[in-house]
Amino acid sequence: MKKYEIMYIVRDGLDEESRKAEVEKIHAVLTTNGATITNVNEWGLRDLAYEINDQAKGYYVVLKVTAPTIAIDEFNRLGLINPNMLRHITVVDPE
Repeated sequence: MKKYEIMYIVRDGLDEESRKAEVEKIHAVLTTNGATITNVNEWGLRDLAYEINDQAKGYYVVLKVTAPTIAIDEFNRLGLINPNMLRHITVVDPE
């Protein structure tokens, strides 16, 4: 299994409870497919460099995970169709 770093942005319009539930749901996609989340760094609400889907702010989360390819593929697939996730990126962690 490889190590990955994942950053995703959750849309601003969610209240605190809904946002936490959405973050847990996103993390569950990884863990149910065999990934281990080693570090979660929530950057919080920040201004976006440009508007995405009429959103000027987003809640940033950075993860470090050890995962099989299938977990990353499923995360990317569901990230594209999740209306609460504005953007996401997954890179192989060089460490």
